[in-house]
Amino acid sequence: MNKSQEKVLVAALCGLVVTAAAGFAVQPAMAAGYQVDQLARVSNVAQWDQLNVRKWPASYSQKIGAFQPDTPVWVERCIAVPKSADWCLVERQNTRGWVNSRFLTPMEDWDI
Repeated sequence: MNKSQEKVLVAALCGLVVTAAAGFAVQPAMAAGYQVDQLARVSNVAQWDQLNVRKWPASYSQKIGAFQPDTPVWVERCIAVPKSADWCLVERQNTRGWVNSRFLTPMEDWDI
């Protein structure tokens, strides 16, 4: 094995370690969640903007979709994040992921 192959191998192993550590860091927070099971509306988003939906409950997580303002979504559960806003697992049609709870308003009276 030459030096360049060793460098690639070390870089790949470091990437795996970082990825595994990030996965373990998110899992305990998800377990500390609370059930919501309620319809909510996307709010506090400018009319020209949209709310990003993330793969994991973190602003740096991969974006997997977006919702327009006033879009109704089903909130499955939320997690409390110390010194920050809660994150909620939401779903609408084929989009399911995490959004910051400050951009959701519970819908009290709704008809399907």
